[in-house]
Amino acid sequence: MDNKSKDELAYDGPNSQVTDKFPCTNCGANLTYKPGTTHLKCEFCQTENEIPKIEGNVEEQDFTSFLEQESTTAPKLTVSTVNCHNCGATTTVEPHLQTADCPYCASPLVLAEKKDENLIRPGGILPFKIKREETLKIFQNWLKKLWFAPSKLKHAVNTVDAFKAMYVPYWTFDSFCDCNYTGMRGTYYYVTETYTTTENGRTVTRTRQVRKTRWTPCSGKVTNAFDDILVLASKNLPQKDIDSLEPWDLKQNEPFNDAYLSGIITEKYQVTLKDGFNVGKGKMDIVMNGIVRRDIGGDEQRILSMHPRYSKITFKLLLLPLYISAYKFKNKLYNVYVNGRTGKMKGQRPIAWGKVALLVIGIIAAIVIAYLIFGNKN
Repeated sequence: MDNKSKDELAYDGPNSQVTDKFPCTNCGANLTYKPGTTHLKCEFCQTENEIPKIEGNVEEQDFTSFLEQESTTAPKLTVSTVNCHNCGATTTVEPHLQTADCPYCASPLVLAEKKDENLIRPGGILPFKIKREETLKIFQNWLKKLWFAPSKLKHAVNTVDAFKAMYVPYWTFDSFCDCNYTGMRGTYYYVTETYTTTENGRTVTRTRQVRKTRWTPCSGKVTNAFDDILVLASKNLPQKDIDSLEPWDLKQNEPFNDAYLSGIITEKYQVTLKDGFNVGKGKMDIVMNGIVRRDIGGDEQRILSMHPRYSKITFKLLLLPLYISAYKFKNKLYNVYVNGRTGKMKGQRPIAWGKVALLVIGIIAAIVIAYLIFGNKN
């Protein structure tokens, strides 16, 4: 690509808008990002336009100063959003689209109701590594491993178009923590206990070893440095299912480049930075609890008090890649999620209760037959 073409695709400033601003170098038509690649593709002439790489690292931002001063002056990203009348989810839409479906329930969106919103501009993005064509195979392999899945389920999702590419917002937090604690250390010891029992109709005396716990008061201070504590910033997605798609290769994050957003659904963050840290703090508290227990030592631990203090807090707002499919089976909606980097999948699925019933009947029948054969012999 010549220098002029690179300039046409370059990022144009800190306060940017996701618009039709990536013209094809061959025919001038609007370009869209092709997930799993590093280029934009023209749907008209099929020309592939390489996305220029932005040099540098994804920078951490100071949490406290951002909340106090910088949030009002921070670079913003303008996106067009619309609410789904069916499931209530809020999703982004490309400004030029005339029709679009909700990625969560596949219902048509009323694009006349879309509105522009100014959001904190992400600091980094993790581009797709898995191509859209691979998602259908991942789904089909998942189906083969399902127990009690309806036979017709394999027809529920049969095209790659059923999978929508989406960028999901995450907060990540770094922090140093020091924690004073008080507790009790439990150490096992054994004592010999005498007891009586009946053997062959006679009362006899026996001994046994009984475990006891000796508790000793203790106190101390522990520290830990946390790096990239992930917090999902979307409320549209089921936390448990999305968490199961981890880990993400965060070391491969690139400085934010909105060329990767062209033609791709981009979730807006619905969890504020402050609320996001509270969630992250809960995750760090659990880790500190384990560190305190290890410091107490012994065979058992009781934590009477712990006072974690978090300092040197920094954060990043990242966009991570996800494929999502909403499919219906017997008029019930199910969702499937695929990690756009690793291909790891989590899906909701129907159960063929008829197959379950047949299995239960078979087990009961086997037990009855075994009883009739072997029970009569006794």
